[in-house]
Amino acid sequence: GLSSPGGKLTLDQLGEQFGVTKERVRQIEQRALTRLREVLAPSLVETLAD
Repeated sequence: GLSSPGGKLTLDQLGEQFGVTKERVRQIEQRALTRLREVLAPSLVETLAD
């Protein structure tokens, strides 16, 4: 899993687990958040319009 005993992992810790740099983890995180916003925005607008 992606959890640790403390609950949250740092970018460094995630990078170590997946064999990438913390900068790459940050880039992946930003891309995922952007995609979520793009997918959720239309349904949010629709919900607010009702």
